[in-house]
Amino acid sequence: MEIEYQQQLQWRDGEFTLRFPTVVGPRYIPGTPLAAAAHGSGGHGWAPDTDQVPDASRITPPVVTGADSRFNALSISALLDTGIALSELSSAYHPIAVAQLRPGRYRVTLASGDVPAERDFVLRWRPVLAAQPSAALFSEHWRGQDYALLMLMPPQQSAIPQHIARELVLVVDTSGSMHGDSIEQARAALLNALQRLRPGDRFNVVQFSDQVRALYGQAAPADPAHLEQARRYVRGLQAAGGTEMLPALRHALHDPVPSGLLRQVVFITDGAVGNEQALFRALVDEIGASRLFTVGIGSAPNALFMRKAAAFGRGSFTYIGSTGEVEQRVATLFRQLSMPVLTDVRLHWQTQDAARPPLQTPQAVPDLYAGEPLVVALQARALPHRVEIEGRLGAQPWRQTLELPQTMAPGGTLAGGVHVLWARRMIDDWMARLLTGDPPDRVREAVLALALDHHLVSRYTSLVAVDHTPTRPDASGFATAAVPARLPAGWSAAAVFGRLPGTATPAALYLLIGLAGLAVATLLARWRA
Repeated sequence: MEIEYQQQLQWRDGEFTLRFPTVVGPRYIPGTPLAAAAHGSGGHGWAPDTDQVPDASRITPPVVTGADSRFNALSISALLDTGIALSELSSAYHPIAVAQLRPGRYRVTLASGDVPAERDFVLRWRPVLAAQPSAALFSEHWRGQDYALLMLMPPQQSAIPQHIARELVLVVDTSGSMHGDSIEQARAALLNALQRLRPGDRFNVVQFSDQVRALYGQAAPADPAHLEQARRYVRGLQAAGGTEMLPALRHALHDPVPSGLLRQVVFITDGAVGNEQALFRALVDEIGASRLFTVGIGSAPNALFMRKAAAFGRGSFTYIGSTGEVEQRVATLFRQLSMPVLTDVRLHWQTQDAARPPLQTPQAVPDLYAGEPLVVALQARALPHRVEIEGRLGAQPWRQTLELPQTMAPGGTLAGGVHVLWARRMIDDWMARLLTGDPPDRVREAVLALALDHHLVSRYTSLVAVDHTPTRPDASGFATAAVPARLPAGWSAAAVFGRLPGTATPAALYLLIGLAGLAVATLLARWRA
């Protein structure tokens, strides 16, 4: 069976990034266990269903530790068609072999062949581009509608406005799943952030595990005394306990004394929780004027949750997979956060059909930062060729009208698949409405229409594969079993599961069986004596 999927590549600091997850880390499951007789999702995981995570037994697959490289091994081959020349092509965590098939077309394979599925595969490439502000519109005509992907690039360094005073709230996960490399990466990230604060800024540091603890009751001025106190506090952070993310998120987003500054909340975690829906609800209720930026730490963070949380918060998601890249990735993020170009951005599309304006996603456009483009997808009966952009450039109102070039894809045809990107974003927008009180039936109806029209997997639609090749005798029955996974690279089984080892079966049950067997053997030995 072959499954295809499509995603929008991440562009940051002059390069594209493709990230392919290969392992799901164990998650912290909050709540009270549910009685199996009264409730049960039928899963075979190591955690029981709880009142906060009713499908816990389905999202906690057995974990194998200490397995050799042949267990859950994978091979990767990528055919990259960029259409333009590249100045750099590399993989962050896996050695690769690159063969150029023709200008702009490359084949990428793993240099060492099969590798263990224990860390995400990340491919990066840097195109040769002119250093100037630009706008591009990649369009597609599909089934009587026009679709487009608008990319707005920030201006040159010389056009970036003077420093804008900010209130920076740094939230760090210090739970047990952050033990080892992850907490070291988090400490390095926080120290980097503190170093970039300037006079006139305000800040706070919040840590959470079983409880939420803040360095200050409210944001403090970024003066030398407070910054030195914060650095000592950060160096002493240790990882232990559960991952009670919900109260930490509420604490960080709550603004008891609004300062009027640009408020940025940076959430650093591996995101290993199962109650994402409750977190999204809190985010929608509490975000206010704050911006939320999530930083994924470790070899396999919960990228789905962290990416959606950042989208809700008009921010961005940054992935850090190894200690060696913390300095570069975090420096890039906090350099961008310190240089907002346009804030409170709004787009006004100029179209001939005023009665049917383009359907734009996201509707709440995030801020534009130095070194990172702003991407918006839209659908229209006829694409507009002009857009008016307004916002705040530094402290001053700003407005500009751009003519939108119709950028052609390689081969001289319009870009394919843009309608899928638009539809997927629209589905995400509709699913978010469940958290804001929209009727579930209305959301389901809208998502079904989008998913069926554009052939997408969603909560209400799935792929159906029909295989006519016999694989078992007709008389034999089916057997259901959980598929074990590796522990993500750098994780400690003792820190995640406590004293019990993380194995491919329930560790507690096997320990009890072993102790019972030992007791029986002792009794038999005494009886024979």
